[in-house]
Amino acid sequence: MFPLSTVLFPTGRLPLHVFEARYRRMVGDCLAGDGRFGVVLIARGSEVGGGDERYAVATEAAVADPRPLPDGRWLLEAAGVRPVRVRRWLGDDPYPRAEVEPLEAAGRAPPEPLVAGAERAVRRARALLSELGAAPALDPGPVAGAGAGADGVVWALCGAAPVAVLDRQRLLEAPGHAERLELLRTLADAVAEDALHLLAGR
Repeated sequence: MFPLSTVLFPTGRLPLHVFEARYRRMVGDCLAGDGRFGVVLIARGSEVGGGDERYAVATEAAVADPRPLPDGRWLLEAAGVRPVRVRRWLGDDPYPRAEVEPLEAAGRAPPEPLVAGAERAVRRARALLSELGAAPALDPGPVAGAGAGADGVVWALCGAAPVAVLDRQRLLEAPGHAERLELLRTLADAVAEDALHLLAGR
């Protein structure tokens, strides 16, 4: 498990610079095995040094494009695979480890109106924030991740949403895509309303 101050969604990619000795060992062990590890949000504490508290829902990730550096550090990407729930922490020696289980089973694709409503809300929030210079607007084409099917679209929308890290964790923890999309629309609408107030006050 790799505790971080950010949330990785399935289908997302997160660049990592691995420099702590324990996580360099973790990367080596992952590459010697199936290449999988967990990315979990820190609830309290720091990314460096240990002693942190973590959330119980994380994202299983795969090591992508690993590049070793001469001094033992690694540059790589964590490629999000699926959400998982921590059943039991196993300790931090030699690095954080946990028993996990899938958060949700693959189900039916979410209703198209839910997907469309969440996408409109995310695009609106990003467009308004772009007027404030706070975030770029989304491209007008299909949402990145659409090639991965309905799951990919939902997770890509979550990744594109301009929301705070704790709200990203709430999206990850949602029990299913329908609930996730409803929450995503609510969060994005709230961001849009805040942006409108700021624009009106200019």
